[in-house]
Amino acid sequence: MKPLSNFVIRHSKLALFGFIALVLFSLFGGLQAFGNLKGGGYNDPGSQSQKVTDILKTNYSQTDPDAVLVVDMGRSVDDVQSAHNADLITQKLNSYTGVKTVSSYYTLGRPATLKTTDGTAVYMFVQFTPDAKAAALAKTMQDQLDGNHFGATIYVAGWAPITSEINHIIEGDLVRAESIAVPITLLLMIFVFGSVVAAGLPLMIAGLTILGSFFFVWISSLFTDTSTFSVNIITGLGLGLGIDYALLMVNRFREERHNKKSVAEAVEQTLLTAGRTVFFSGFTVALVMLALNFFPQYYLKSFALAGGVSVALAVASALIALPALMNLLGDNVNKWPLFKHRAPKDVGVWTKLARFVMRRPVAVLLLVLVGLGSLTALGMNVKLGQVDDRILPSNNRVVLATNEIRTRFDGREGSPIEVLIPNSQSAGVTAFAERLSNQAHITRVETSDGFYVKGVMVAPFSRPSMISSEYTRVIAIADVEPRSPEGATLTKNVRALDKNILVGGSAAIYTDALDAITNNLPWAVLWIVLATTILLFLFTGSLLLPIKAVLLNFMSLFATMGFLVWVFMNGNLKWLIGDFATTGTIDTSSLVLVAVISFGLSMDYELFLLSRIKEQHDAGLNTTDSVAIGLQRSGRIITTAALVLAASFFAFATSGVSIMKMLGLGIAFAVLLDATVIRALLVPALMRLFGKANWYAPKWMKWIQRKVGLEH
Repeated sequence: MKPLSNFVIRHSKLALFGFIALVLFSLFGGLQAFGNLKGGGYNDPGSQSQKVTDILKTNYSQTDPDAVLVVDMGRSVDDVQSAHNADLITQKLNSYTGVKTVSSYYTLGRPATLKTTDGTAVYMFVQFTPDAKAAALAKTMQDQLDGNHFGATIYVAGWAPITSEINHIIEGDLVRAESIAVPITLLLMIFVFGSVVAAGLPLMIAGLTILGSFFFVWISSLFTDTSTFSVNIITGLGLGLGIDYALLMVNRFREERHNKKSVAEAVEQTLLTAGRTVFFSGFTVALVMLALNFFPQYYLKSFALAGGVSVALAVASALIALPALMNLLGDNVNKWPLFKHRAPKDVGVWTKLARFVMRRPVAVLLLVLVGLGSLTALGMNVKLGQVDDRILPSNNRVVLATNEIRTRFDGREGSPIEVLIPNSQSAGVTAFAERLSNQAHITRVETSDGFYVKGVMVAPFSRPSMISSEYTRVIAIADVEPRSPEGATLTKNVRALDKNILVGGSAAIYTDALDAITNNLPWAVLWIVLATTILLFLFTGSLLLPIKAVLLNFMSLFATMGFLVWVFMNGNLKWLIGDFATTGTIDTSSLVLVAVISFGLSMDYELFLLSRIKEQHDAGLNTTDSVAIGLQRSGRIITTAALVLAASFFAFATSGVSIMKMLGLGIAFAVLLDATVIRALLVPALMRLFGKANWYAPKWMKWIQRKVGLEH
């Protein structure tokens, strides 16, 4: 940190205005990112189901429909007028630029499975051209066709309309989240610092972090699929971490000035102490975020990128732009005071709390463990699922349209099970179709020869298009929700019928995505544990403290997971965060996302606290006094930082998209739990029990720490 502090002090204007200029220049690209971002990204691109999707595209020119329409005729669908109305709707759909094909009950031979059980509504399937702007085209269709048109009631569903609705809601969510988080943050800053200028510095750092991060997301979007939700994590982490790090730096600068050091000396000491903590904290959070790259879904990879970039820019802003500005401002940091700023003291509420806990560490430890265990137990019945239309509000037009499919049709025609049988086994297609049609939840099976229902061919025909040079295609329609545990069970049962077949479709995509997460989760956890343990050792020089920190973080994490299951799987707290659909499952990708981000942010506060405790211990105090004074000097900052981060993310809990509700509420809960129960109660209790062992490490490990050169 010494070379950086020398540069920032000697060239403050260059460091400050140069950094700001780079961020502003980056906006020329960064603001273009929004148009390149994509919805989806929950699937495993290397899975069997993706292979089936690719084969269907190349060998059969077949893709899942981008939009699925339910057309309610209000009379028998076989009435002449109904067929005429369907022709008018088909003509309208074909008139849209970007529509490739339109098929329906009428064009596919009027099979009974393509009409409702009461015979008054039918399916229409719309496929877009590869170059179509799917979300924009879907929105146009929804705006113009959803409702009563051409003598029928039309409902527009499918993944393109779902993506369109998500994008529209997310845009509004960002504005609303900022309108909630920024005023709360400003009030907290004023409360902590007492002056307008000091309160504004963290907001400036947060702004630089957020604006600069968009550039890197834009670069990513030029080369790979990048999720639209990455913007949310940039806003949440950029605002939260930018302010957290600035809080630590500004508070330390004012503390050093109170100790009669010159402005330059105060800036230097701030960088050598708080700056070192910010660097380690950011490095730790960034490494934890990188764990999301172990998963193949670009939804999670996008968060790894966005999170890593946000953290890096928050650190850079706090270590370059902020010290330079403080050096230029000097005591003007305290300009425009709203109330008198009290000098830091070593005896106060946090000292008393720490000494209270350390007088009875076992009792506090047992009480807290019971509470955390109770929260963890709420998640014991977790059932993992994947997002579908029901992440949108229950009154959203896409949800209403999809509910028509759920309630009025025998099977999910828009989400078939796709089976590809190698032509070397084509002689057994009929026997396979009969066996498949006898499986539970299969309503019909279609082959090149006809339809099978419960082992019997009910509609013979000849469809050579079902056979390619390599595979024979078999289509099965089921009556279960594809993206659900039941859909996964059905997929595994179909695959078990023959080890040589390939199985795809929505249920298989969900199954493979879930397997990709569970199979890669151990590697992600191993990465997180090793990375954080090593970094914490280099930071503290202790063997025990890193292990303690990791274990406490996992305890906090399990409690948070239990809380989220209680809320989003069981449907609680709707009075607080608004209505959302409860499907009996919880989205797997979002749960992983909350876990990783929460773990990283928990390490943030661990470092904030340990830095001040270690500082006191290095000055010669015993463990008990070090913990008490360290908590006193960091407690208010940690609490304020936690409130800022919680406010930044809780604002997302107001979203109309349920996975954003889960992200916002989950991270806010984890941060507050960690900053209060974990740091204020468990850390003092355990450090009191460990005593001198807190600071032990073998000589060879101490030698490594000295050689790495990360001491002050």
